[in-house]
Amino acid sequence: MKKLDWYIVKKFWATFFFAIMILAIIACVIDLSEKMEDFVKNKAPIMAILNYFKNFIPHISALLFPLFIFIATIFFTSKLAYKSEVIAILASGVSFQRFLRPYIIGAVSLSLLSLWANHFMVPNANKQRLAFEGTYIQTASNNTDRNVHLRLSKDLYVYVMNYDFRLNTGYHFTAEIVDSTKLKYKIYADHINYDSIKKEYKLYEVRIRYNDADMERFRIIPDTIMKFPFKPRDLEEDEAVKDALTTPQLNKLIAREKLRGRETLNFYYIEKHRRTAQPFAGFILTMIGVCIASRKIRGGSGLHLAIGICISALYIMAMQFTTTFSTKAGLDPLLAVWIPNFLFGTVAFYLYRRQVR
Repeated sequence: MKKLDWYIVKKFWATFFFAIMILAIIACVIDLSEKMEDFVKNKAPIMAILNYFKNFIPHISALLFPLFIFIATIFFTSKLAYKSEVIAILASGVSFQRFLRPYIIGAVSLSLLSLWANHFMVPNANKQRLAFEGTYIQTASNNTDRNVHLRLSKDLYVYVMNYDFRLNTGYHFTAEIVDSTKLKYKIYADHINYDSIKKEYKLYEVRIRYNDADMERFRIIPDTIMKFPFKPRDLEEDEAVKDALTTPQLNKLIAREKLRGRETLNFYYIEKHRRTAQPFAGFILTMIGVCIASRKIRGGSGLHLAIGICISALYIMAMQFTTTFSTKAGLDPLLAVWIPNFLFGTVAFYLYRRQVR
């Protein structure tokens, strides 16, 4: 690390964290204005609100990390170019590849920080943020969707037409044990209640069907108590829960929901792969930013920033498009989150080749 490297890296880091601070403050003010009525109506304590925004800042910073790092690169590099510092550096015999070294160091260090934050720190902050929103902003749903199916183990399947959380009652419950393609046991209940202390279900107006070899038996009982490896809230799909889980916890959730036969697994896979792809996008956008902003052009920083914002918008649009294509049309989630990186990586390589000609 030479003086030139430290000079650029310090400016890079300072501009990046300054951009985060400014945009995070703006985001907090906007969020506060939108939720102020809920805070007052639900009598949220001041300390709880402050703690909420303490956890909101990592969330919004991680969400917009590629934008922050790209704008920071564009901003301070265009300033260097406007003051002819880039021309002086290159004229002194420094190659463009050598000029890129401090940017690579700065981008890699920030990307590694983002990688760690995405997998561990941000989910822990989101856990507290979502808990606050569940208490003071959002109201928990009173009913599940209709016709909920869950696979609880290799051969155990349950069905509930719907579950009313206010009454703690599920209607038209069915549990089936299926061995390969053969139904061995099936239990029907008109309605069920969950005992959260004993962690067991009480079934009412029960009908049981047994299939033993070639003989079938049918039994009717008024009520019975049984245990099943699920809670009523497991019947409700809450996609926000993925944001509050560290990656090891998210992997366990994916394995469990895959066993249960959830049809919305791509939302969880998208979140898992995004946590790795997003920091890499920050590195790619840094390279694009350097190649664009290192040239001194008429219009200066303003034109560079306009170009940077347009490219950032295109990246976000590409990410949203591929994510939607994955969750709605079945595109592989790993491919969906990396396609924008491949596209913009190609742009970065093209701009780099133009610079070193």
